[in-house]
Amino acid sequence: MNNADQILVSERFTGASWVTINRQEKHNALSEAVLNELTATIAALGKRPEVKCIVLTGASDRYFAAGGDLAALALVRDTADVLEMTDKSRAALDTIRNCEVPVIALLNGSAIGGGAELALSCDMRMQRQGVKIGYIQAKLGITSAWGGGVDLIQLVGSSRAVRMMSRCELIDAETALAWGLADKIVGPQDPEKDIKDFLEPILATPRQVLLGIKAQARAFRQGDTYSERRLVEQQHLVKTWLHQDHWDRAENLLSGKKK
Repeated sequence: MNNADQILVSERFTGASWVTINRQEKHNALSEAVLNELTATIAALGKRPEVKCIVLTGASDRYFAAGGDLAALALVRDTADVLEMTDKSRAALDTIRNCEVPVIALLNGSAIGGGAELALSCDMRMQRQGVKIGYIQAKLGITSAWGGGVDLIQLVGSSRAVRMMSRCELIDAETALAWGLADKIVGPQDPEKDIKDFLEPILATPRQVLLGIKAQARAFRQGDTYSERRLVEQQHLVKTWLHQDHWDRAENLLSGKKK
């Protein structure tokens, strides 16, 4: 199987690009080659004018991603190698964090270790009922590696993050939704409808508005100052305010009120 076969791209809904990690025999483990192909794919999709969001998922229903490729990582033995591995993998996930459009993880299967870090690099998460997410790196005697610890603390707060990481807890969909780890539970009865219902309002939003929303989220995640974040907001307001979409929608609204 060549690298391209390990990342599949499709479109299930107009405006939403589906990216699937297709490495079932390895539980969708994240080798360097897979991460490189994945992030190159997402970077390219994020620049396409017809793409409003990207949905990232894994093949099969057992694992979204089971973490790093342990066979390859076993060769990382000294400080220089650890730093190189961390820098490369973190940069790969940064491509998702910095993608121009929202990236939504669809946890079709469990996301553990590095797979959980991958899920949290995305902007939102849909989690199938019965599926779990967990930072289990401590079972290998290590801490989080790819910026995922920072993401987790920022998302759920320090207490819950320490609890999850130190206890290697696997969080179910209901708890994940309550904690803000998940944004939508995908039920077993009609999963396609649940996914469609979550994505429809996003896909009805003009792309330039989504770019502005994502830019604000990116500024927050990167630790920009209050003033810098306000400037990002203002800059994108100018772009969206002066766009014809704004005037068309405002006119439609006013016309409806006049009737």
